[in-house]
Amino acid sequence: MSWIGHGELMEKAEILPQEVKEALDQAAELVTGNLPGFRGGFPKAYSENGFYEAGENVDWTTGFWTGEVWLAYEHTGKMELLQAGKQQMESFLQRITEKRDVETHDLGFLYSPSCVAGYKLTKSDVGHKAALMAAKELTGRFHEKGEFIQAWGPLGTRENYRLIIDCLLNLPLLYWAAEETGEERYRQVADKHIHTALSHVIREDFSTWHTFFFDWETGAPDHGATCQGYRDGSAWSRGQAWGVYGLAIGYRYTRCQEYIKAFEGVTAYFLSHLPEDLVPFWDLEFGDGDDQPRDSSAASIAACGMLEMSKYLDRAQAEYYQGIAKRLMKALTEKYAVKDPAVSNGLVLHSTYSNHSPFNTCNHYGVDECNLWGDYFYMEALTRLYKDWQMYW
Repeated sequence: MSWIGHGELMEKAEILPQEVKEALDQAAELVTGNLPGFRGGFPKAYSENGFYEAGENVDWTTGFWTGEVWLAYEHTGKMELLQAGKQQMESFLQRITEKRDVETHDLGFLYSPSCVAGYKLTKSDVGHKAALMAAKELTGRFHEKGEFIQAWGPLGTRENYRLIIDCLLNLPLLYWAAEETGEERYRQVADKHIHTALSHVIREDFSTWHTFFFDWETGAPDHGATCQGYRDGSAWSRGQAWGVYGLAIGYRYTRCQEYIKAFEGVTAYFLSHLPEDLVPFWDLEFGDGDDQPRDSSAASIAACGMLEMSKYLDRAQAEYYQGIAKRLMKALTEKYAVKDPAVSNGLVLHSTYSNHSPFNTCNHYGVDECNLWGDYFYMEALTRLYKDWQMYW
């Protein structure tokens, strides 16, 4: 097992502007070409043998498909993409109205890249209504005891009295709702959750816990654990990437100076555990020489986080993180991106949804496949590099 050194990392080539455009052109073309296969439906969370099957608007991942549609529409202006995005927002409104599969903190993942994005791009009343309903639903998962948004399961049960690091990306839905309505409750819940999460999920060495439990009766912090990482003490690569992006978003909305130092530490840990080709294994415990699958989605998520945080840093720091993001995207576009629709109807190969180990409790699926969030954040990172982008989050 080995990881690339910082000097070697800095010697890697950055993606060039023309390469960004070509990769984004290609991704938008693939998304447009995939529309007929999902008309009236949504891709499953992960591919099987490289191909997504069509299904209903369920699970926590469908918003990413709509996000891909909106990013492709922004890039191309094609009417078929606009119509698809509008149709999908209707589905999301129906889902939240019927409260179908919405008992989760992942309402931000569902409604920010679909309905908030659609509202920002088209001023859609449907998108606006659906996203506000979802934000209200999300505040219902907030526990005053402990001051956090519960991740999964029936509310208030002892075994589910926890948060997970992923939820940092669900909070923008609440910040957006606060801005749209003027109701401070949304911002208060988001501020309290992010403070609680970042006080407990970041370890002394700046690696991160996937999930953190609180005492069911008192709300006092209890212990960290993993569900999707290799073991409790390791750093699940996608979770570490959620930390990178989540800290950037947290700083954007709160301007809390402590989050800059935390961002630098969490990002440095991520970068110090990359293999030679810069695309992490599914857990940062693993490096070159280990017979383990990659998680290419973690590279795209981290790149988005570095590009977002660079907006708020001094010039030297901003250029450093922009350069790292360009190196990660160079690696993804050259060796991991889908270039032939005969190979896959996704955008990025070699992601890992959930990999079972002797020390975790996860199911084993979506290993070494495409997944919807990996495809979406790949497009988002390219879009960020291509233009001054108005964030969906």
